[in-house]
Amino acid sequence: MFKKVLIIFDLANNHMGDVEYGKRIVREFARAVQPFRKYFDFAVKMQYRHLDTFIHPDFKERMDIKFVKRFSETRLSADELKAIKDTIVEEGFIPICTPFDEPSVDLVLEHGFEFIKVASCSFTDWPLLEYIVKVSDKPMILSTAGESLTNIDRVVSFLMHRNRKFALMHCIAEYPTEDTHLYLNQIDLLKHRYPGIPIGFSTHEDPKNTTAIVIALAKGARLLERHIGLRDKYPLNAYSSTPEEIVPWLSAGVKALEMMGEERLKETRYEPSEKEINTLFALKRGAFAKRDIKSGEEISISDVFFAIPTCEGQWVANDFSKYAKITALKNIKEKEALTRENTSLVNTQEKVYEIVLKVRDFIKKAGVVVPPGAELEISHHYGLEKFYEYGMVMITVVNREYCKKLLILLPGQTHPEQYHLKKEETFFVIYGELELYLDGKKRVCKPGEVVTIERGVRHLMTTKTGCIIEEISTTHYKEDSFYTDETIMQNKKRKTIVSYWQE
Repeated sequence: MFKKVLIIFDLANNHMGDVEYGKRIVREFARAVQPFRKYFDFAVKMQYRHLDTFIHPDFKERMDIKFVKRFSETRLSADELKAIKDTIVEEGFIPICTPFDEPSVDLVLEHGFEFIKVASCSFTDWPLLEYIVKVSDKPMILSTAGESLTNIDRVVSFLMHRNRKFALMHCIAEYPTEDTHLYLNQIDLLKHRYPGIPIGFSTHEDPKNTTAIVIALAKGARLLERHIGLRDKYPLNAYSSTPEEIVPWLSAGVKALEMMGEERLKETRYEPSEKEINTLFALKRGAFAKRDIKSGEEISISDVFFAIPTCEGQWVANDFSKYAKITALKNIKEKEALTRENTSLVNTQEKVYEIVLKVRDFIKKAGVVVPPGAELEISHHYGLEKFYEYGMVMITVVNREYCKKLLILLPGQTHPEQYHLKKEETFFVIYGELELYLDGKKRVCKPGEVVTIERGVRHLMTTKTGCIIEEISTTHYKEDSFYTDETIMQNKKRKTIVSYWQE
């Protein structure tokens, strides 16, 4: 709804019923905000009231009533209001208007405003809301001052049910608002309660306060509303900013945006600078040979020690993990640095992560429940590079005198032939179709089928569709799996165990 943060300047009645004065306010603010347009979008908001019906006929002359006096003395005709609105557009501002009654809604639409603002006092004015959504499809901005969460829920539901585009503004209707009453944590509340709806902050604090805008932006406010005016020809209230006061206010906002970084950084990790990378590298421990290593040797962590200083192109301690396979490309002397030139390093972590994601998605598609904190045992009998051809993932639910596991084969996978001497197991197919070979004899198993595999029976599993099997057995022993292909038995690194997580 908003590509940039939208700054809304509320002209309200600060035009003082003087059209040319209202135009001058708009023009002077247009000049003041020019340097800030690359950071923000700017709007000027007017307020429309049809005073002939808005004020009770018996009270039209009661100048002792604050708002009757204020609105009556600053009254403008429809043509005069339109003249100020046209100036707003001419000066490059987005035109927004707050109508306080139904006839004013009609005038807002006639004058071509882009957004309709609903004031806090009108937030649950249901006749007005019903009329707005009946006659207009323009996006709406609604202030929430003084409203309960129940009422906000009702209005949000009302607008969402009608597929309206709208934003909510945290607002405190104290004019001016004390710093201790700004309650900026309410921005968090609204963001979390109404995900996907832009949240803003309608401000009435002292114009010299440049902290609130920083906090509001840091909390994710996408709209900021500020009353504006001039302090010369007419008196100005204590919560409206002049052009001179708006500059440091916007400057503080720009500083906040710069410190927060791009909007995308809310969802993606930042890219470190070359300076940062170099600084961190210099502080990392480099890998050095503990002994003389011959070309072609596979290097284990017991063959190296870690120390500073590191040199360019050197492997560091951070590169060594259970996923790293390091092989010497040249003869390496004791205490010599292990580098990209004299060794090769293959890191399988990304491959394992990819497998975990595919298995997780497959489990989710199958609608199978996995215990929280479970571990995935990834079997890659001929190496991770052939996992999708030969492999399987197991999740052990319990392993006592009895054992329960989930066996997951992805589409097209085969689990090579094996047998057990201690364990007897029963397969219950709960998803997909399994081709099971028992001592070489093929059996096609569909969901709901149960097969018991006795001790010593050779079994091979394969699937075209992918399948999930519930295995119930006697106690599982690590040394009790015997593969008929001896090369698998010789591969001591045929399993990788990682934690399972759910979205």
